[in-house]
Amino acid sequence: MGNNLPSHSEVIQLYKSRNIRRLRLYDPNHGALNALRGSNIEVILGLPNVDVKHISSGMEHARWWVQKNVRDFWPHVKIKYIAVGNEISPVTGTSNLAPFQVPALVNIYKAIGEAGLGNDIKVSTSVDMTLIGNSYPPSQGSFRNDVRWFTDPIVGFLRDTRAPLLVNIYPYFSYSGNPGQISLPYALFTAPNVVVQDGSRQYRNLFDAMLDSVYAAMDRTGGGSVGIVVSESGWPSAGAFGATHENAQTYLRNLIQHAKEGSPRKPGPIETYIFAMFDENNKNPELEKHFGMFSPNKQPKYNLNFGVSERVWDITNSTASSLTRAKSVGVCYGMLGNNLPSHNDVIQLYKSKNIKRLRLYEPNHEVLEAL
Repeated sequence: MGNNLPSHSEVIQLYKSRNIRRLRLYDPNHGALNALRGSNIEVILGLPNVDVKHISSGMEHARWWVQKNVRDFWPHVKIKYIAVGNEISPVTGTSNLAPFQVPALVNIYKAIGEAGLGNDIKVSTSVDMTLIGNSYPPSQGSFRNDVRWFTDPIVGFLRDTRAPLLVNIYPYFSYSGNPGQISLPYALFTAPNVVVQDGSRQYRNLFDAMLDSVYAAMDRTGGGSVGIVVSESGWPSAGAFGATHENAQTYLRNLIQHAKEGSPRKPGPIETYIFAMFDENNKNPELEKHFGMFSPNKQPKYNLNFGVSERVWDITNSTASSLTRAKSVGVCYGMLGNNLPSHNDVIQLYKSKNIKRLRLYEPNHEVLEAL
């Protein structure tokens, strides 16, 4: 949504040059899909909200949509998920679409199966946190009672089809809406200590707490086996309270690192999509113009690292730095000094640099506690 953005082919070349291997597309734009041919980039393909009611009304519409927007590009475009609708909710401005959500999901799922792609492409929908009624502590997460008629069938569909729920998670909005209760370090992954103790689970960042509250909500509705893909997360660099270049860079840098680790409830890599690639000057309000990682001239706004196999690529440089991260390399923990940081600070430094192995020369219990 901008009048100064690069062409589709330039955008895909930029993804490839920065080694960004996953992309979310909000509608089946054929210019973008054609540019993706042969790129090997995995794609979340959106079925826009404006089409949900139409698709729900009959299989012939779903078959046509799948043929035109999926089959005509497969397998040259690696479509991984189809997101049927974005942030449809009974309690927002999209409430008129809520009754058509599940029928549309079912019809697209059947059409994908008929096309012979049922084992390759998962069908889901992307939701936001307005559906969560209680999120604190995370283990008590639950859907709002007045949306259960909407969420329960979705969770059941995803459980039965073994597809993940796509969730848009923005600590920025929780923080900016309630800065008196939520600290900036907790929102930016920089809190030095545990902020929320939830039974045996400890939370140092709001992202994990929000994510795990959704897992808990699904567990309460029989969806304990359903995974989550974070289909949007980001931080604006201007336009509103807390929206600064420094905050945005800190959040994105830490998010990229943290996505490799997982949450207290679900350790392991979190498939995560950053919103968004570019600043978009046709959006409103002002805040929405400033979520991009790149300016429209394709120059990076931030110094970010994207993890790639055993190396990390610097987003400001197309050359790989093999020293930044190697899966086989750890760092010995040295303690003979009178000017060294605390054990907690050291372990946080290991984590922030994504150093995943450590040698300890003696069983120092303070270090082991910090670990």
